[in-house]
Amino acid sequence: MTALCTMKYLCQAARNESRYAKRFFGTLLPQTAQKWLFSPFWIAVPEPRKSAVFGLTQPYCTGEKSHAQPKSKAAFGSVGRRIPYRILHVINQDGESLGNMHRAEALRLMDEHGLKLVLLRENVEPPVYRLMTGQQIHEEQLKRAEKKKASPKQGVVQKELSFSSAIAKNDLETKTKQIAQWIDKRHHVKVTIRQAKGSSTDMFMLFDQILETVSEKATYLSKPKVAREGVSTCIFRHMSDKELKEHQKMEIKKNNTVKKDENQDLKSNELHQ
Repeated sequence: MTALCTMKYLCQAARNESRYAKRFFGTLLPQTAQKWLFSPFWIAVPEPRKSAVFGLTQPYCTGEKSHAQPKSKAAFGSVGRRIPYRILHVINQDGESLGNMHRAEALRLMDEHGLKLVLLRENVEPPVYRLMTGQQIHEEQLKRAEKKKASPKQGVVQKELSFSSAIAKNDLETKTKQIAQWIDKRHHVKVTIRQAKGSSTDMFMLFDQILETVSEKATYLSKPKVAREGVSTCIFRHMSDKELKEHQKMEIKKNNTVKKDENQDLKSNELHQ
């Protein structure tokens, strides 16, 4: 008899517990904000005619999952006073290392010498900054733009050709024909000229001579420059459709001007006779 009474009380307690849990969580959940993020915790999951069962809930959010966007590479230039790091490795305007220092010290040096701080390398510990003048920053930006412009775009083939400044006329004509064939195929052509010993030939004049031969369809992608002592390079590319139209207009205008001058010379000669 005692056992039956005990079982009866236990069942009654289980039903009451389930009812109270259902009432409590049934009123709590609808009141939560739609986009709240719940941390994992134990809750009672009521089931009819059974004792309370405990389970671990998973964190959820009805909003869309955020995807971390890749950090875009910042453009080269002054960072002003926005420095998120406490300790920096600083290089002065002459390229000499000043060692690691607190950002406050780096800003003090910047203000004291009238310079600007430029981030060079961020993925190192500590990040590397350099003190630079406005002119130095401008020159470095031009160098980077030129390098980016000279690098072949995805899908563009770049051919390379090199020869000596003492190249014979026939060999130069052969090289120029090869360049013209590559240009017709819309390839970029990098030409490297080495200054021959005892040769007084101007390498830049050779570049212009090649361009003049293929001027109807080609132009400089990267203008002639000295790569190192005794070596100069440039890159040719095919003109765009817009550039071709402009070039044709200029050629027509030039030819008309020449014809006009020739006609004036003929009339002048007739008058003198």
